[in-house]
Amino acid sequence: MIWLEKIWKLGSVCIFHSLTGLYCPGCGGTRAVRTLLQGDLRMSVEYHPLVLYTVLAFIAEITIRLVSKKRKHPFNHGKRERILVLIGAAIVIINWIFKNYMLVVRGIDLLPPLN
Repeated sequence: MIWLEKIWKLGSVCIFHSLTGLYCPGCGGTRAVRTLLQGDLRMSVEYHPLVLYTVLAFIAEITIRLVSKKRKHPFNHGKRERILVLIGAAIVIINWIFKNYMLVVRGIDLLPPLN
């Protein structure tokens, strides 16, 4: 189990952040997954809200598809899928702008190191 602990603590350095000092649109994603797997929803959303959104959207999508199979006239999934993707893209863009704004203008680092 020691090897699992070592893998858990591994993290990759964001090249974009290393070169520019700014966050990339995906910065915090790995930390968000780690903290979500540990059950800390608040920190997961703070690190990157797309991770929790993806989990919730996936659960909702599976549920809707299961219900749709039982109906006589199934739902049209294409429109809903496009909406889910657009919401996800909006989350990424808003998160990226907000984190860089807080870092550059306010001097607040919203990606504290993992414990």
